[in-house]
This record gives sequence, structure tokens and C-alpha cells, in this order.
Amino acid sequence: MVRGSLGRLFAPQSLAFVGGRPAEIAIEQCLALGFEGDLWPVHPTRTEVCGLPAFSSVDELPGAPDAALVAVNRHATVDVVASLAAMGAGAAVCYASGFAEVGGEGIALQRDLVAAAGDMPVVGPNCYGTISATVGAALWPDQQGLSRTGRGIALVTQSGNIGLNLTMQTRPMPIAHLLTLGNQASIGIEVCVEALVVDESVTGIGLHVEALHDIERFAAACAVASARGIPVVALKTGSSSAGAEIAVSHTGSIVGSDAAYEALFERLGVHRVRSIPELLDTLQVLDAVGPLAGNRLVSMSCSGGEASVVADRAESLDVEFPGFDTDQAERIADTLSEFVAISNPLDYHTFIWGDEARLVDCFTAVLDGPSDAAMLVIDFPREGLDDSSWWPTLRAFGRASRTTGTPGLVVGSLAENLPAPVEAASVEQGLLPVRGVDAALLGLEAAARWGRHVPSEIPTAVERPVGGVATLHEGAAKRLLAEAGLPVPTGEEVDAADAPDAADRVGYPVVVKATGAAHKSDMGGVFLDLRDGGAVAGAAGQLGGCVLVEEYVGDAVTELLVDIRREPPVGWLLTLGAGGTLVEVVHDTVSLLLPVDAADIRRALAGLAVGPMLSGHRGRPAADIDAIIAVVEQLQRLVSEKPELIEVEVNPLLARPSGAVVADALVTIEEGDA
Repeated sequence: MVRGSLGRLFAPQSLAFVGGRPAEIAIEQCLALGFEGDLWPVHPTRTEVCGLPAFSSVDELPGAPDAALVAVNRHATVDVVASLAAMGAGAAVCYASGFAEVGGEGIALQRDLVAAAGDMPVVGPNCYGTISATVGAALWPDQQGLSRTGRGIALVTQSGNIGLNLTMQTRPMPIAHLLTLGNQASIGIEVCVEALVVDESVTGIGLHVEALHDIERFAAACAVASARGIPVVALKTGSSSAGAEIAVSHTGSIVGSDAAYEALFERLGVHRVRSIPELLDTLQVLDAVGPLAGNRLVSMSCSGGEASVVADRAESLDVEFPGFDTDQAERIADTLSEFVAISNPLDYHTFIWGDEARLVDCFTAVLDGPSDAAMLVIDFPREGLDDSSWWPTLRAFGRASRTTGTPGLVVGSLAENLPAPVEAASVEQGLLPVRGVDAALLGLEAAARWGRHVPSEIPTAVERPVGGVATLHEGAAKRLLAEAGLPVPTGEEVDAADAPDAADRVGYPVVVKATGAAHKSDMGGVFLDLRDGGAVAGAAGQLGGCVLVEEYVGDAVTELLVDIRREPPVGWLLTLGAGGTLVEVVHDTVSLLLPVDAADIRRALAGLAVGPMLSGHRGRPAADIDAIIAVVEQLQRLVSEKPELIEVEVNPLLARPSGAVVADALVTIEEGDA
């Protein structure tokens, strides 16, 4: 059973359609989909619409509809929604534009719409509508390409045109529900996911996301999806510049709010994609294959060229094509010509082409091993050409897949070379047809990632600063960090003339830095490894004004970036990476959402390009990883205890053989709290 606020929208027994031609088209779509409930047109002057008796107003309806398409002008939309809410309607889908998306008066009008709706869910406004193909309900003022289905994936998008295009896709993958949300005045993506994950007709969920607004609700819904084995795939578009506007750190230029969404999806087990085709392809693979126990794949083709393409395209992905062990390689070789080299991906050549029995033996031997999934790369002739000799290969692969219990993907290297009859036959064989090598590999990578996903603590959403922003430069930032127990060098802020005396007190060698600047190295504001009073006086004289004199640390294994920043609304984003002056050049970073534990930090450090240096590269001393972890954990405690903080950046953190030192820091804080 469908539960939650959208239950009546997803499985309605009565639908109302308010308006002119758009409402009439929606009725036509419901009739075409075979909707079996009541259809109630509402029109002020017509007595019938699509052969159905029309009502002159919502108030004359014979009952409260489970859902209604409201396709009148924006001002009338508010009045109609108020009437629907008063009579106890299940939901309203509002087609009109001219609300918050246009600003000004539209913002106020959208507030009026939400108030008029009360507790009744409103989809939109400025949306194209919704379709529930499970019951044939199309609150949709245009043509659409869905067909009735008992179960299938659900697609949610903020874009009406993307939604329309998604209905026209032709992959052999049923679509149960499609929702376009427009302005999300009342119903957002989070509410949709919350309702869809408990709908028994939904086997997978695809999202087109511009922004989320209720992170904790979204995360809770994704946790239910994970528990029920429902894959969630997201296409995140648009990246906010808000993060850069509220921070002046190095990190702001290399890690935007998009990284926060990336980290959020990773934590929640949501599979992120980069294009609309990839959204559908990945959903198709996950829906059919499910979570894989591992990422070990086998691939077969009758061409070495295709085998090479598979190997090359897989190289940058988290999938493996392990070589066959001696026993399995011998079993495979026994089914093939002596001229075939046994490798994975396997080019089985054309010696057995058309010999279905030998193909079955070969494919079964290949799949009868430790692989988690198998690919058969095969391109059929287009319809109208003779494809008779291709079918034995497809049937043989299906039989091998069923015999070994190995999920099998039929992959066309060109999308157009898997004609519809081939796709249908593949499904009948228990195989999954996929249009393209990249699509198959990306989908299998996602399936393997899904298989090893471990639910973790839901991140805490954060708010955007409501006032001004102040920056604490190095001296003040380090005092704040020292009070929190972080390791900072001994140092003093003094007038330039007093720098030699300060150096004597600190102890040589020392560093002399300019104060009050965010990026001192860029302006020549740092002098390192000064070993006598003359060198200190010369450096301080060049800088002038107030300078920072502190102890010099010369035994660093490497320099790291450690940054924690508020990324509304997603949460606190931790970024670890290669630090120092090259931070914006090398872009060697990894981002995670707080909270994190020591194991999370250790894995993140190991995944960096500078990871080998931390471990002791080519005989060099290794860094004190425990000390680095301690710094990150202390920073995590600091931002949890001081919610007024916006960002704390340590760059560089000097990773030493014993210990770690905050060499430079920058803190951004809400103004008034500094």
C-alpha cells in the first residue's frame, strides 16, 4: 500500500481537471492510459469535455477528488486550490507559471497559494504535472510516452521539459511514476522520495536535482530506500556560488557546494550521474542487477578491438577484469581454437561463431568463476538486414547466465545496434540489454558501490549566515585553534622593529610573516628558516607594520590542506588534500560530510595522490597519521561547539614524522560573533 501525503496522488480513484485545452489534453491522456476511476472535467461554459459531463466549478463536483490538475491562470489557481483544499481533495497539480520564479509579485502569490492549500499537497506551481502509469492517471497537459505497468522505476524532476523527454525513452525499463515539481512551493524532492520508497510499485528512483531543501528528511527517506533495496540515482545540476561568497579561503576556489552534494550522496548510498542518458542507464542496470557483492567483471566479444575498448574504458572506473586462474583458463581454452589467447576481457574470435553448443560451453566456462557480473559485447545488424547468425550467440549467453547464476549484460558498442527486438529477446532470456560500453560499465560500477554501501550517521543540516561575515586572519585564527587544543607553533605578533627580540624569545630558526592577509605567499609575505637577528630584521623591514614571528618547522613530510566549512543546507563539509602554495594547482582533495571518525579520515588520506608520501615514499620517513587524524577530530569538535563558525581552513598542516603542526590558518565567522 502507498502511504504518506502523496498516496492519493499516486493511486487515485477520482481525478478533476480544471481549465481549458491543457485540462482536456490531460483527460485524453488518462483515457489513452486506461484510467478506470472517475474523470471530472471542470469548465465554466462547456457541458462536456472528451464526452464526459463537465462541471461549471470545483464546488459542483460530486465529491472530493483524489487529485486535480489546475490549469487556469495564476490568480485563479489560488482560488481553485483553496476550494479543493476546503472540500478535502487529495492533491493539486498546478500548471500555471508566474509565481516565485518571476520574483516580485510572484513570490507573494506563491505564498498565497501555499496558504490556500493548507495541509493539501500542491505539486508545482509552474510544473508540467504528474503521471502514475500504475493506474493510468495522467495529470499531464501534453502528449507523453508512458504505458501502463504494474511496477517500475519512478522519476522525479524539477523540469517539465526534461520530464516530457523522459516519458519518451525507449529502454526496456517500465516507468511507474513520473513527477515534475516546478517551483516546489509545497512538495519538494524530499517529500516525493519519502512517499516513493514506501510505494510497493516502485523498484527504483531517479532524481533530477537542482537543490535540496530538507536534508534530514531526504536522508531519512534514502535510509528507507537502502533498507528496502530500492536504488536511488541522482542527476545533480547547477552549482551555487554561495559558498564562494561567504568564504575567502583557498578551499573556496577549488571546492564548491557541488562537493557537498557529492559527499552527501556518497554517504546516503545515492548513485550520482552526470547526464540524462546516464541517469536512465544506471537506473536500468541497478533495477535489473541489484547490488553486487563485488566489482569483478568478465567481458566477452568476438573482436579484439571491442575487448580493448572495454579494458580501456574500465581503467578509470572502480571495476576490475581479473585474469582467469589456471584451472578456469584451461576450461575456457578447451572450448576454443588453439589460436585464441585466454584473457579477460576475452576475444573469443569467430571460430565458434554460429555454433550454439560450443558458444554455450565457452560462455559457461567464462562465467563459471568468481566474477560478479558478465558482459557480452555484440552489435546486431539494423532491422531489415540478415541477423540470423547473431541469435545463437545471444541465446548461448542467456543460457550460460542462467546456468551459472551470473548477471549478464548484452552490450551494444553502438546504441543503435541493439534493435528493439534484440532488447526484448534479451529480457526474455533473463539478460539486461544496455546501449553502450560506458553505460554498462558505469552501471556495474554503481551496482558494486551499492553492494558495499554501509549506512552511516545522517549529517546535520546547516543554515546560511543571516548577517555579515568576518574573517579571522592568521594570528587571531591560531589563537582560537590553540584554545581548542590544536597544535600551533610558538609565536608572537609584534611591530616589525621588535621582530629580532621576538625571534630571540621564540628560538631560532624562525618564520616571519605579514599579518592581516589571507594569502601571504601570493604577495611575498612569508620568510622561512631565518637563523639570526639580521635575517629577521631584514625580512621584517621588508614587510613593515605588524609581523608574526614564530618557530620554524623543517621536518615536514608533506603539507596538507584541512578545511571544514558550512555548506548550506547540506551540512559541514570536510576537505582534505595536498596543501601549501600548490593547493589550487594540483587539486588533490577529497571531501566528506561531518560527522567523520578516525577510519573515515584514514581512508580519505590514503586515497589522496600524496597518500604514498604520507606512508613514507621511497625510503622517506612516514607521516604521523594519528596526529593528522587528531587535528581533524579536534577541528570537528570545534565547529560543533561553535555553530557561529562558517569555515576553518588549515593550510598548510605540516605532517611530521612525529606530530602535526598548524602552520597557517584562516577562520570565517558570522559577524558580531568574532
